[in-house]
Amino acid sequence: MQYNSNEIMDIIPHRYPFLLVDKIVEIEEGHYAKGIKNISISDAVFQGHFPDNHVYPGVLIVETMAQVGAVAILSTEDNKGKTAYFTSIKSARFLKMVKPGDTLEITSTLKSQKLNIGFASCEAYVEGELVCKAEISFAIGE
Repeated sequence: MQYNSNEIMDIIPHRYPFLLVDKIVEIEEGHYAKGIKNISISDAVFQGHFPDNHVYPGVLIVETMAQVGAVAILSTEDNKGKTAYFTSIKSARFLKMVKPGDTLEITSTLKSQKLNIGFASCEAYVEGELVCKAEISFAIGE
C-alpha cells in the first residue's frame, strides 16, 4: 500500500511548511512505514542553512523520521484522528550530509508499545547509503 501527500495529511496533522513526508511507499499499519522526502533547493530552510553551503538540517531529518513513524502508528483504526507527540530522541547519529537534489528514503519500525507510549527505530538513506539513524519515542494523544 502507498499513500500520497493528501492521504498522509488525512492521517497526521502536519501541514506546509512542516509536512516533510512527500509519500509513503511501503506500510504495515501499526508497525512499519517507508517514506520519501525529496530535498529541493527551493526548500525554505536553505535560505539560512547554509546560504553558501546548502546542508539539510539533521533535526529535520529526525522530524521526517518521526512523521513517517506517525503515519505507520496513526493509520490503524484504533488511532485514527489521534496525534503522535515526540517524547524523546535517543542516540541519533548523522553519518553523511544531505544536500539539495538528494532523495531521503526513511524507514520507521515500531519496536514496542505500552498503552499510549511507543518506541521506534528509524533510518534514513540516500541512494542506498545510510545517512542517519535514531531511536525515538512518542506518546499518542487525542
